[in-house]
Amino acid sequence: MNLSALAKPAVLSQPVYEPGKPIEYVARELGLDPNSIIKLASNENPFGPSPKALAAAKLALERGELYPDGGCYALRQKLGERWGLQPSQFIVGNGSNEVIELLGHAFLGAGDEVVMGSPAFVVYKLVTLLFGAKAVEVPLRDWRHDLDAMAAAVNSRTKLVYVCSPNNPTGTTNSAEEILGFARRLPSHVVLVLDEAYAEYVEHAPDMRPLIQAGRNILCLRTFSKVYGLASLRVGYGYGSEELCALLNRVRQPFNVNAIAQAAALAALDDLEFAAKCVRETKSGLVQLATGFQRLGLETVPSCANFLLVRVGDGAKIFEALQKRGLIVRPVASYGLPEWLRITVGTHDQNSRIIDAMAELVLQRT
Repeated sequence: MNLSALAKPAVLSQPVYEPGKPIEYVARELGLDPNSIIKLASNENPFGPSPKALAAAKLALERGELYPDGGCYALRQKLGERWGLQPSQFIVGNGSNEVIELLGHAFLGAGDEVVMGSPAFVVYKLVTLLFGAKAVEVPLRDWRHDLDAMAAAVNSRTKLVYVCSPNNPTGTTNSAEEILGFARRLPSHVVLVLDEAYAEYVEHAPDMRPLIQAGRNILCLRTFSKVYGLASLRVGYGYGSEELCALLNRVRQPFNVNAIAQAAALAALDDLEFAAKCVRETKSGLVQLATGFQRLGLETVPSCANFLLVRVGDGAKIFEALQKRGLIVRPVASYGLPEWLRITVGTHDQNSRIIDAMAELVLQRT
């Protein structure tokens, strides 16, 4: 029998996430030297991991025969100290993506609805569909979440509302006051999920802790993949009420976060100087990219994150042309933006290289 006939029908129509192409894949495909390729596709940290995190990860690897701490005790203790919350108010995942999936396990089923911006991080929609729920996508307004329209889209079937701030793939954010006001407007049967994956790059991110402590159904998501440079280790977390985190822990797999990732994340939290340097250099690089593209007459969307959305005309064609030059960026046609590319902020030299390559392509068009 065909295996597809045995699978659940929803699996056959489930969209597939398309990650940015790895350097090694592009090198093999195009016959390029891997060392000459720059990847600016997945919003990774070009400055690498924290040196303290690297040292801690190496030590943890020496105890590789042991299972990791299944409850991430030390990491949750450290996070509690950092945020002024109880350790029981944290859920740690194999990247914040896993926490998004845990929300689906805990809350979603057929007939439920999830409100989200469009375009926004595609995993919200993928997880919603995976559990048989309906994704209610609300178009952005002026590249930012239309919070009034999102509030109006909430009904008795709504279980979750996702707000990504800064938003992926646009890099934009609503003001702290707007997000806090939106959270207060939501009914008690809805969980607000505020995805703060890029919040370290924002000077005035909203502080949701008073609302959480007051009993609001809010889960904030954070990751170690961006400013801390630990994307390969896959560790993220959410913070909210003890009750909410306890529900998510019920559907979490044991030993979901490996010991090396836990050790690296724990050390990274203490490397404040490294994180501050990454933020500082990223902001400088963002200005460099935006200024360079604007001089070429290319439209950009003002970003508060570590990436920039730039309008290039035929996104697929420019993506391929850049890739042949050893520059991997992210086409965003799947987000409904076929004329745009999302470009991660790199080092100063990497940014210069992408600007120079784009200048060549712009000249070829004229």
